[in-house]
Amino acid sequence: MKQKTVFRHLALCTAAVAVVVSLSACKSSDSKPETGAPAAESRKESVIRSGYACCNLHYNGDWISDSNLAQLPFVPVGTPIKVKKIDGYRAYVEVDGKAMRLGHDYGRAEETTEQWVNKLVVLDDPKVKIAKFSPAVRNAIAKGQLSKGMTKEQVIMSVGHPQTNENPRLDGPYWRYWWSSFGPYYVYWSKGGTVSKIEGHSETVGSMTYTGK
Repeated sequence: MKQKTVFRHLALCTAAVAVVVSLSACKSSDSKPETGAPAAESRKESVIRSGYACCNLHYNGDWISDSNLAQLPFVPVGTPIKVKKIDGYRAYVEVDGKAMRLGHDYGRAEETTEQWVNKLVVLDDPKVKIAKFSPAVRNAIAKGQLSKGMTKEQVIMSVGHPQTNENPRLDGPYWRYWWSSFGPYYVYWSKGGTVSKIEGHSETVGSMTYTGK
């Protein structure tokens, strides 16, 4: 009789230990989800587009406008950019690890903010193409300047896309750009689609023209 009581006591203890171990395992699973579980997924960075700066993007503080004023400092073409969010006429981005904003200020009637952002943040690194250009063109792009004979693609890489509200068609005889809010300049095209001349205020033209120095 005494022996049966001991066995019953041992059985109850074993069952109690099993319950404790089971509960402990459940708690551990809740606090440390496996890789790939929903909790892990929710911690992933939210990015809607990842690519590179299509061109030299001029900025004021953390603001990059579609006016792309040439007198401002610029983010170099090919810089990695992650688009986090598009909200109205703004896009919140990370430029080489730095938080910045893209402002669709002028071309709203001609294209959506998403279309404009997709032009600025391209999927293929432009530096691959730039490496194949002549040394003079590479140097001009690095300085954000222009020279006769540059193609439309090379001009865009160097000074950005022209404002779509002022240049709705890119097959016209010239593109209008801005050095400052009050200082436009014009890039004229030859019949072959290369730069034939740059016009504007003499100081602006001098600043925007690559001279090999």
